[in-house]
Amino acid sequence: MPSLRLDPGPQGHPTPRDARGTHSSGQSFEQLRRECLQKGVLFEDPDFPATSASLFYSERPPIAFVWKRPEEIVENPEFILGGATRTDICQGELGDCWLLAAIASLTLNEKALARVVPQDQSFGPGYAGIFHFQFWQHSEWLDVVVDDRLPTFRDRLVFLHSADHNEFWSALLEKAYAKLNGSYEALKGGSAIEAMEDFTGGVAEAFATKEAPANFHEILGKALQRGSLVGCSIDIKNSAESEARTPFGLIKGHAYTVTAVDQVRFRGRDTELIRVRNPWGQVEWNGAWSDNSPEWQAVGPTEQQRLSHAALDDGEFWMALGDFRAHFDKVEICNLTPDALEEGAPHKWEVTVHQGSWVRGSTAGGCRNFLDTFWTNPQIRLSLAERDEGQEACTLLVALMQKDRRRLRRVGADMLTIGYAIYRCPGKEGHLDKDFFRFHASQARSKSFINLREVSDRFRLPPGDYILVPSTFEPHQEADFCLRIFSDKKTTSRDLDGHVAIDLPEPPKPTPRDQETEEQQQFRALFARVAGEDMEVTPEELQHVLNAVLSKKKGIRFERLSLICCKNIVSLMDTSGNGKLEFDEFKVFWEKLKAWTNLFLQFDADKSGTMSSYELRTALRAAGFQLSGRLLQLVVLRYSDPDLQLGFDDFLTCLVRLENASRVFQALSTENKEFLHLNINEFLYLTMNI
Repeated sequence: MPSLRLDPGPQGHPTPRDARGTHSSGQSFEQLRRECLQKGVLFEDPDFPATSASLFYSERPPIAFVWKRPEEIVENPEFILGGATRTDICQGELGDCWLLAAIASLTLNEKALARVVPQDQSFGPGYAGIFHFQFWQHSEWLDVVVDDRLPTFRDRLVFLHSADHNEFWSALLEKAYAKLNGSYEALKGGSAIEAMEDFTGGVAEAFATKEAPANFHEILGKALQRGSLVGCSIDIKNSAESEARTPFGLIKGHAYTVTAVDQVRFRGRDTELIRVRNPWGQVEWNGAWSDNSPEWQAVGPTEQQRLSHAALDDGEFWMALGDFRAHFDKVEICNLTPDALEEGAPHKWEVTVHQGSWVRGSTAGGCRNFLDTFWTNPQIRLSLAERDEGQEACTLLVALMQKDRRRLRRVGADMLTIGYAIYRCPGKEGHLDKDFFRFHASQARSKSFINLREVSDRFRLPPGDYILVPSTFEPHQEADFCLRIFSDKKTTSRDLDGHVAIDLPEPPKPTPRDQETEEQQQFRALFARVAGEDMEVTPEELQHVLNAVLSKKKGIRFERLSLICCKNIVSLMDTSGNGKLEFDEFKVFWEKLKAWTNLFLQFDADKSGTMSSYELRTALRAAGFQLSGRLLQLVVLRYSDPDLQLGFDDFLTCLVRLENASRVFQALSTENKEFLHLNINEFLYLTMNI
């Protein structure tokens, strides 16, 4: 019996304390630690072993790394020494400055830090070589355990490390995040906002500094006060510019952290300042307000102390806001709640989550540029019923995230270019077809399609019903996605692909023999030749005649029908239960076959003699089947060839099985409603998967 894994529909936003254990043993951190203490051994993690496979997947380590526990590196290791601070994050030999920038931001929020780095662990009493960290992934919190063996070279940590060599929380955090993503190499390159979201479950908003509003300094200040994580970077035009140093000491394509904003009185006027940290722990801005710049001579010692100004090469520096906007291109703010930048008192937003997939051949339709397939993308119906307080519109924030792409790098996957569009609902039920999108423009859409893990934007829309269509830019690209919808007021949403509508007409009643036309009489003579003396058609006889007739049919590609398919046809049409087709049963099927043949020819848009998987969806709907996205994926995988094409034999086999299963479901549900606990979606999925 196949396993049944159906879309549960929209989900609520989980609370952080609901972290799910991830270790392959099924044991929690506490259980694993207790077991090690009882046995008197140090934990060794079989899920992320101390081998090269945990380091790199596409290359060999450049040097001979040695995995060592902290107590083998220093005499008195400490998990956290003097509190976890941004100076504990120094980059090693891995291109993950984006992650380090996010960790530095995390240290500025004590509550968020305690969530990611649980305080119930140390190298003191209860130490068993095991540590754990918690990360948000695709709308749930995960508890990730690791052993404390770390890659070293000459007794020094190779990757992330603290400025104090006795402190190891940041190195172990990096290891846990590497485990979450499959390897250390998987952490090369990225955006700080990605890790910020994984540390908070928050939602990101990006600003182009040169287009930011006039009160940008105030916005940044409020974001930091509310615990939001803030990163910034300088764009690069090509790969050659990556990590190139500007004349002012800034690094292009590098992830920095904004750690404070403030202002000072300078030459009789208030000057807005912003403090930035380079996760390298060195290499700093050398312009105005840098560590040794002459501007500080005009600021008194008390003011310098308040701003924690120190002329140290520690990677942290102050800049004037004007210089910051001129030299940095992008600021990313991860809001712990979507309303973090709103004016007034904070309030709780309503959040719903949809998990879905883009599957080649069924639900990977690409963007609106590809009209023929765009309509096949997943569609989410939103109902905005309540206006914002004192407003005429409803506020919502839509965040679309592609899942597990960093982990899938090992098998050649990369970030896809994704986005979404929002349309006013036409008022009818069911999945919208191509003609709707041909004649209707979107009401709102993501600012751009971009190859980031998540695309998010804020909208204000009038009350009403809308259809949200998430998609990749190009069709046929596969990925799982998580769609989060934040709204100021209660919003209802549902996946239009999560339901199946089956409309099967009753078989037509046979024409009385004395009222048959000449054509019908000729058909009876044909049946007599096929059926033989018993005037009944067996599955073998049906196979012979159908293969003979359909192989000569023009305009379709046909190979042959299997005996199993013909037995299914007999089962579908056999009302007497003798396993054969009598004349009236055969006649009804023949009429159905002609109708299905006409459907095939009608929806074979390019007249190739085959039907694409996208054409199949429309044809099935015309035949009375509106399938869920998951069931359609199963149909495509089972019946299409590697080029996502179906010949008529596959098309006919598919229709027969669907109609057979649907009739069985209807019969069962009519006869015994108490016994049948599956809905038609689940029943079809089971029967088509057997």
